[in-house]
Parts: sequence; structure tokens; C-alpha cells
Amino acid sequence: MTRFAVILIALVTLAACTAPTETVTGPPADLGDFRLGHNIVVAPDFQKGPVSREANKEEFIASMKKAIDTRFGRYDGTRLVHFGVNLSGYALAPPGLPLLFSPKSALIITVTAWDDRAGGKFNEEPREIIVLESFTGGSLVGSGYTLSPEEQMENLTYNATREIEEWMHQNRDCLVDDVPAETLANCWKTSKAERQERQRQLDELR
Repeated sequence: MTRFAVILIALVTLAACTAPTETVTGPPADLGDFRLGHNIVVAPDFQKGPVSREANKEEFIASMKKAIDTRFGRYDGTRLVHFGVNLSGYALAPPGLPLLFSPKSALIITVTAWDDRAGGKFNEEPREIIVLESFTGGSLVGSGYTLSPEEQMENLTYNATREIEEWMHQNRDCLVDDVPAETLANCWKTSKAERQERQRQLDELR
């Protein structure tokens, strides 16, 4: 069984409760001097989870690109950052058994940010992001009953871009000219705590 399949099996059966997806209307986060450049989304090896509806790959790509444009088109800095996003794996929850087995939708992506000014990558190691769907009032019966596949895609890509935004916020001091050496040394690095948390998640999935 592939690593993606193991992750998706765990994610689609995970019970959780979060706020429903909303239009991006809040104030932009502090992303330093960020401005969105190219928005490239690919899915050469997009894997479907074992408990999932079928998804149209091109529609998923279009949903991801739209979510990125919507969230990051709000920023008007002078440092162009290009995004390269790879859609790796997904699960779109089918109808389940209420209260007993209500599968949850999930999306796995990797992200590379490119510095237009320097002509290279900000992060040499692609950033892996795993998101679950946000749940509405109908979550007790699962989104497979309450949302269309297209709506599930929108929910997941919205949440994925929110995670990308948080990642960029964490590295906001790296998006300016003349970054101090001590700051530059920590730019785009995965912290020890993040690595430990990721390892914990992987251990639980084995």
C-alpha cells in the first residue's frame, strides 16, 4: 500500500469539527512584500483514496488555481512569488452511514515558492500540506450527502490555500530585500516541532 493511500485511509475516517468554508473577506495576513506571480497547478500522479468519489482532475486543478488567485490576489507587494502546486492525492467523501461511518474529504498537495527576483526556489524541499474538509451543519451525515463533488473540491482547495497563506506568513521576513543572515538561515525551514509532529502523524498511520 502506498504512503498516500495510508494517509488518505486515516484522514477520510477521522472525525473532526471546524468552521464551514467562507469567502475570503477578512484582512490579508502579513506576508511581507508578497505579490502573486505565476499560479501553476499540476497533477501528474493524482491518486484517489480508497474511500472516495471520482473526481475530474482538470476540475480539481481549476478549483485550486481559482482558490489561489482569490486568496493571494489580495496582496500588492513588489516581490513576485510564483507558486508551483502539485496535487498528490485526494478523497471526496461518498455518502456514509450517519453517526457510524461518515467519510471525510481530504487533499494532499506539495508547494514550491519561486523567487522571481532571484530566479530560483525559495524552498528547495517542497512543502507538503494535508487538509481535511471543513464541516457544515450537515456534518453528522457527512458531506457525501450534503455537498456535490464540486463543492467538496472547493472546500478542500479553500482550506489548502489557507494553509499556504499561513506558511507564507511564517516566512514573511524572508520576502524582503537584504534579509539578515540570521533570519536567512531559518527561511523556508521546517521546524523541529513541525518535523516531530509530522513524524507523530506518520507513526499513527502505520
